[in-house]
Amino acid sequence: MKRPVRPDEHRLWSMVAATVHPLPGRKPAPAPKAATAAIAPPRATADPLPPPQWDGAAFTVGELAGRRLPPRATKADAQDKGIEPRRKHRIAKERDPIGGRIDLHGMTQERARAALETFLRRSHDDGARAVLVITGKGVQGDGVLRRRTPEWLADPALRDVVAGISEAHRRHGGEGALYVALKRKVRG
Repeated sequence: MKRPVRPDEHRLWSMVAATVHPLPGRKPAPAPKAATAAIAPPRATADPLPPPQWDGAAFTVGELAGRRLPPRATKADAQDKGIEPRRKHRIAKERDPIGGRIDLHGMTQERARAALETFLRRSHDDGARAVLVITGKGVQGDGVLRRRTPEWLADPALRDVVAGISEAHRRHGGEGALYVALKRKVRG
């Protein structure tokens, strides 16, 4: 069963329909009859927001909104810190087993960093070659743990354990998770 068209919907449709012109050689469709007395004027908000002003100067995306975008990683940065593409593919397809998983959701930065370091050292000692670190995406994709985890993994204290990091495949968490490739355990 169809519901009746509300007055505000009818008003909106009328505004849209007024902008449409018939194709050449065709007659305009007759306007539907509606009770105009039932249409209430739009409510005025207490504090209408002024439209953003642009003075014509050059800008970057997000700058007018008051936010600067973080600097993009260069190709050289990605090659230095990333996992080799073939190895990442083998990990994503689970041909190289994921030796362990850690979920950092809900932890403070200090607790998450300590848990991550302990987990990586234990996994390395157990002989794991790759692990999955789940950070979550955070609010609007800009989580603190998501942003800080690569910094912690690049720390000199973990240099003897971590071989590389890369964003996880969608089935393993996508942007909210990282594959961490671990170095081979030194025999001796």
